[in-house]
Amino acid sequence: MTENPTNDLPGVDVEVDDGVLRVTINRPARMNAVQAVTLTAIGDAFEKYADDESIRVAILTGTGRAFCSGADIAGRDLSAPPTSDTIDAANRVAALLRAFPRPIIGAVNGAAAGVGVSLALSCDLTVAKESTYFLLAFTKIGLMPDGGATALVAASVGRARALKMALLAERLPAPEALAAGLIADTYPDDEFDSKVEELAKRLADGPTPAFASTKHAINDATLTELDNAFTREWDGQMKLLAGPDFKEGVSAFQEKRPANFRAH
Repeated sequence: MTENPTNDLPGVDVEVDDGVLRVTINRPARMNAVQAVTLTAIGDAFEKYADDESIRVAILTGTGRAFCSGADIAGRDLSAPPTSDTIDAANRVAALLRAFPRPIIGAVNGAAAGVGVSLALSCDLTVAKESTYFLLAFTKIGLMPDGGATALVAASVGRARALKMALLAERLPAPEALAAGLIADTYPDDEFDSKVEELAKRLADGPTPAFASTKHAINDATLTELDNAFTREWDGQMKLLAGPDFKEGVSAFQEKRPANFRAH
């Protein structure tokens, strides 16, 4: 049986079918850029089904050309004071995905940028199309990584590669992300959907309690700094959101020009 309990929530589709919880970011016109309400809907879905024993595996994915292109800043009003709504919602999602008592597949169907990287890496088995890429784009708009990315990325690829991704904001193609240990696997684009379904079935047919214990043990051993990262990122990001570089970065993005961070 299939149900869609949160279709009224903006930008997120939720489907439960044969023991599989599928949460899909569905804002393809914005390349699945997320707002606080979108992240809240994702978190609500995983929170709702956390204690549902009929769920054996979950999938987090996107619709269209992107998995998630980050926070939606296209129409941001730079005259308004910064709020923590988006970072609070992102931190909640990362924490809920980490704690979810079933394995979660991060099915990266397209570009994962900004907080989209945090969403992807908060999952347990992150797989991607061979053609896609990962991008910590925060510094391009005068910000720092958030959503737990400073811990999630470093835990996967180490300090040197994490700093390169975060400081230089360069695209990391999926094959390189696999080689670096950022993700679990890549699939050819034309086989991606079928491979994700095969992986979901394999997990759904497996020993659910053993998967849960394994997931929690490995996450607890490798993500020891995640909660502290949330705090550090929140403190740093709120200061940066109020600073002149962010205003210049967003203005440059909206005007489709290079940012001039030395103009102030």
